[in-house]
Amino acid sequence: MATALSVEDLLDAYRTMKTIRDFEERVHVEFAKGGIPGFVHLYAGEEASATGVCMNLRDDDYIASNHRGHGHCIAKGVDVHGMMAEIYGKRSGTCHGKGGSMHIADLDAGMMGANGIVGGGPPLVCGAALTAKMKGNGGVALAFFGDGASNQGTTFESLNLATVWKLPCVFVAENNGYAEATASSWSVSCEDISMRAKGFGMPGITIDGHDFFAVHEATQQAVERARGGGGPTLIECKLDRFFGHFEGDNQSYRAANEVKEVRANKDCIKRFATTITADTEVTDSDLVAID
Repeated sequence: MATALSVEDLLDAYRTMKTIRDFEERVHVEFAKGGIPGFVHLYAGEEASATGVCMNLRDDDYIASNHRGHGHCIAKGVDVHGMMAEIYGKRSGTCHGKGGSMHIADLDAGMMGANGIVGGGPPLVCGAALTAKMKGNGGVALAFFGDGASNQGTTFESLNLATVWKLPCVFVAENNGYAEATASSWSVSCEDISMRAKGFGMPGITIDGHDFFAVHEATQQAVERARGGGGPTLIECKLDRFFGHFEGDNQSYRAANEVKEVRANKDCIKRFATTITADTEVTDSDLVAID
């Protein structure tokens, strides 16, 4: 619920979501000009997920991302100027221009990296979580992955290992409905990815990824469980991306007007703003100032 968070926390969440949205909208424009090398995969539309998750993490907690990683980076505190420089391949980028969009990383911020390998992140967080467990520092490691990676063997092995070793892990499946151009309703064998958690002996929950508060609450419980020695949790956030799988994707696999309807009716930032201005002391002018 909105009233469970302080006004300061709510404004911080709004600022993070708006930063992600504006960053991605700008990358969309700049990529079209032809100055950005390689591919970019934009996170716009999914901001409530990264923000709701990462607000529960400490600076010394670690996350692993996927190819659609800009939002995860920003939510974990990676410098946006260093990120944009990295996307352009500049020496001043967070990886000195050698990683580009799909491999932005900043270990000082607890960001182990975006990852062009589908299902590449879950094994990494098992290692980071094992380190935290051995050190006894209460640290948590969290992996973001998509519906496509939910079918990868690396993900299954990581879920199993995390439970067997009772690692302080959280696995967040961001199901935006499409693995590239393949609908998850066709490629995933169960209705909810979280249903697979039972087979690995861990709790699983599916939530509305457009709802910041649902994401925040579910992650808070999962992180507290992990820190307390209770082991891993699988969270599925069902959400929608505003842009194609990659920039230049004509999205012919999506229904007519689907994106238009998503932007109009499932914008997580508009939903968040409406809720907090109605239910808390946050005002429209507060949000305009952040904008």
